[in-house]
Amino acid sequence: MIAALIVGCEVAFWVLVLAGLTARYIAGWKRVGGVLLVATPVVDLLLLIFTIIDLRNGAKAEFMHGLAAVYIGVTVAYGHRMIKWADERFAYRFGGGKKPDPAPKHGKEHARREREGWYRHVLAWIVGVILLMLMIWIVNEPSRTEALKKIPMWWGAILGIDFVISFSYTIWPRR
Repeated sequence: MIAALIVGCEVAFWVLVLAGLTARYIAGWKRVGGVLLVATPVVDLLLLIFTIIDLRNGAKAEFMHGLAAVYIGVTVAYGHRMIKWADERFAYRFGGGKKPDPAPKHGKEHARREREGWYRHVLAWIVGVILLMLMIWIVNEPSRTEALKKIPMWWGAILGIDFVISFSYTIWPRR
C-alpha cells in the first residue's frame, strides 16, 4: 500500500506542478497557478500522515515506509529547484520568457553546481533521517521499526559516494 502511495504522491506532485504552470502561462491565471504550485508540499504532508497512520495501525515497518521518508527528504531538498526548472521552461515556451541558460558542463561552474547538488543531498538526508526517527518514536515498538533503522546507514553510504563524485570535479574539473 505504501509503495502505491509513494507513486501516487509523485504523480500528484507533477500533476500539481503541470496544472500550476498551465494555469499560470497558458490560461493566464497567475494566482491560481501560484496556489497550485504552493500546494505541492501538501502532497508530502499527506504521504507522511498516511505512512505514520499505517505504522500506528500495526503495520510492521518495511523498506517502503522508509522510502516515504526518503521521498519527502528529497522533495524538500530538490522540490523548489525542480519547480523552478519547469517554471523557466514553461515561461520560455508559453509565456514569452527568456531562454533558460543551459547547465554548465565543464569548468569551475560545473564543479560548483555538483557541490551544490551534494549539499542538497545532505539536506535531503537530514530531513529523511529526522522523519525516520520521528516514525520510530511514534510507533515506539523496536521490533516493528527495525527496517527503518538501517535506511540512514545505507543512504549515508550513497551520500558518501555522491560526495566523492561531486567533489572530484573540484579537484579534476571537466575540460
